[in-house]
Amino acid sequence: MNPITGEIYHKSKKIKKTLGIIVESKIVPIRLDYSLGLQLILVNPIPLFFSRMGLLLAATAVMMLFVIYCIVWQVKILRRMSRVLRIREDFSYAMVHDMKTPLSSIIMTVELLHQGRLDDKPQLRERYFSIAEAEARHLLALTNKVLTLSKLEHHRLRMNPEALPLRPVVEELAVRLAPRCPKPLRISYDLQVPDIHADAEYWPEVMQNLLDNAVKYTRPDAEAVEIHVSTRAEGRHTELRIRDNGRGIPRRHLRTIFDKYERASAERSRQPQDGAPAGFGLGLSFVHQVVRAHGGTIRAESEEGRWTEFVIRLPEIQEKEKK
Repeated sequence: MNPITGEIYHKSKKIKKTLGIIVESKIVPIRLDYSLGLQLILVNPIPLFFSRMGLLLAATAVMMLFVIYCIVWQVKILRRMSRVLRIREDFSYAMVHDMKTPLSSIIMTVELLHQGRLDDKPQLRERYFSIAEAEARHLLALTNKVLTLSKLEHHRLRMNPEALPLRPVVEELAVRLAPRCPKPLRISYDLQVPDIHADAEYWPEVMQNLLDNAVKYTRPDAEAVEIHVSTRAEGRHTELRIRDNGRGIPRRHLRTIFDKYERASAERSRQPQDGAPAGFGLGLSFVHQVVRAHGGTIRAESEEGRWTEFVIRLPEIQEKEKK
């Protein structure tokens, strides 16, 4: 080409000049009078590179996406583990705190009895014996509940469902709860299905947890603790509903109240003015696990400040068991 005018005399092949895909060198004179020169034009190798290594690049991109996904998943797992560790710490603290009071009561009672200070006061001595026995039973019940939960979670506990009359179970529990209830306890019934298909050993404890929650979370402005127990046939299942007039459960907690070591009143229980009972939330988790072991389901419905209702669906009683 002519370096001065830029006129091209000869070229090796036709090159379509497109921005970004060619590289041009400077014009190099090959005559002293600068009448003739050479220019090197290099085709950008990117299209050739992609055409020959496309599969490798695609595989690399897929691997990068997989690595990014794994990193994000690991971060989620670490956050979940951190939450589990925090829950375990809270549970350990709450459990030790809950066990400390009955242990202190038992130790104090035994010391007084051992020292003989109540030998001349038989009524007071009998009262202290009753206190020690009640606190010991409370600790035993707590221990059994933890062990039962562990067995249920590992599928090592089998239920033996049978036709169980529901009303006698509730009435017996009401007699036990009445002395601890801060207000009059009123229980009403609408039992279209009088018997349910449940284990006679574990189902009363399920009902006790649900009724006990109704007593614990009584509304301060309520005149009485009102509990309504109803059953009805629904297809091949029996639907059991336990409704109270308590404080209710915030909607954001309805999905987590059956989780282990969770409780809907956790935030409020940290505020003494609310008067919410302390604890570490094994009751509803126990209820959920036992209901699942029966082949049933449980859910909670609530309106905060007015009522809470637990809805349990259990398989119906087989004909041979009815007989």
